[in-house]
Amino acid sequence: MAYFVLPGTGKRVYRLAIARRIVDGTARGARDRSPAGYARRRTRVLRRAMRPSRRLRIGLGPWLRALPAQLPDPALTAALARLDPHVRVAYVLRHVEGLPRYAVRDQLIELRVRDPWPVIRAADAATLPSARRPERFEPVLPRPVRTRSAAPLVLATFLTGVLAAVLVMTEHDEPGADAPRLVFAEPDAWTRARTLDAWPVRGDLARDRTFTGRAAAAWPGSRRSGGAPQLLYAGRVDGVPVAVLRRGDRLARYSPGGLVVTAAGADPSAPIALGGGRYLLAPWDAPPQTLEGGPLATSDGVTAPIRGRAGCGRGPLFHLGTRTVGDLGGPRAAVLTYHSPAYRPDGTDRLDRLGPEGRRIWDRLACVAPSPRPVSEAMAWRFWSGRLPHGGGRADWVCTRLTHAAGTIARATLLAAKDQATGHCDARRPASGTWWRAPSDRWYYLAAAGRGLVPHVTGVDRSTTEDRLLVAPGPRTTPLAVTAR
Repeated sequence: MAYFVLPGTGKRVYRLAIARRIVDGTARGARDRSPAGYARRRTRVLRRAMRPSRRLRIGLGPWLRALPAQLPDPALTAALARLDPHVRVAYVLRHVEGLPRYAVRDQLIELRVRDPWPVIRAADAATLPSARRPERFEPVLPRPVRTRSAAPLVLATFLTGVLAAVLVMTEHDEPGADAPRLVFAEPDAWTRARTLDAWPVRGDLARDRTFTGRAAAAWPGSRRSGGAPQLLYAGRVDGVPVAVLRRGDRLARYSPGGLVVTAAGADPSAPIALGGGRYLLAPWDAPPQTLEGGPLATSDGVTAPIRGRAGCGRGPLFHLGTRTVGDLGGPRAAVLTYHSPAYRPDGTDRLDRLGPEGRRIWDRLACVAPSPRPVSEAMAWRFWSGRLPHGGGRADWVCTRLTHAAGTIARATLLAAKDQATGHCDARRPASGTWWRAPSDRWYYLAAAGRGLVPHVTGVDRSTTEDRLLVAPGPRTTPLAVTAR
């Protein structure tokens, strides 16, 4: 990773030695072993690799002597050198390390990138040649280069080993540390229970004990935290080895780029994002279909790459039976539903596929809908639609209800020339209001309510209401209270 992020100047041997030196110089010992510690170390490596100090070239001898036998192909390095440093980092994290878009976004924010989404889109749009990766300098693989004699350390290690052996032989009743292990669901468990812990393990690396062992070791736990993690998937995603683990109500995605732990969510059927636009499906789900109704290719329960059409890369993805699932920025796809202005709540919501109008609304909502935690179901009710006053153009007011493990949250969004969140809403009696600037630069307070309701606002001097849209002239003041009657 450090090698590809370095500016593309100099010979490969020197670049590779500098990359190794950067990685060694960021080590903090045991503090790097936790997921949070590993993430902090990755940030340190990226910061130093983006703008390497000239002092790193001094005294490179030990690192030059420790280079691998094979050097990376220069084609990708030369192409990456032409990218902006932040775009280069995003490309390496996305397409070399295999991190999902939300993890790349978080990493770019750590690197003080104010607006990471354009950077990620630029990285995804870059067309670069494929190349053989360099040998990785992970802490679990090659040891840090030593610049001094290792004899004292070797002797100390030998004596420590002898002492440990004596202690084991004389105090054999002391329990030792358990080696990392994984558990698996029975292959047919999902036919008896539709729960996440019934998912069978899938992927072409499921029997690779070396890789799955590293994944288990990267997520240390205890009996209180749920015991040994369950392996749900281990395979290659666009050439990157990826493992998905579950422990209790937590999910973890492991790759050579690190470990990302999130809440598992409330829906056991929700597809799990593997990266690269691919999703791991529940074993009991119907074959997926594209939004146009055609078949979506799968292999061993993993979909072909598919991404949302919104500018942020989110939005509706594909159909699963009678459901439409989409990406709202979390680790699992959510079920998306839609109601038109004619909708009347009757206590039950059918999970129907999104039609063209529902997909259009969700393509816009996906980038602005709040998602504080993994969402299992998201309902969008377009409770008002019409033209805004004073040349404001057509607009839609939507109440979005997000369902997650801890409950539900509902918020309103005004989809106009400039989309804006307008606060909480009642998903059964929707009403919302906001200050809005007309094309004439004058401020107005707008409020709308669902069919059969009339919006009321306290704190305005005069207002007019037509077709369930209340309009009150400014000046702009503090937020006002909106009710529906």
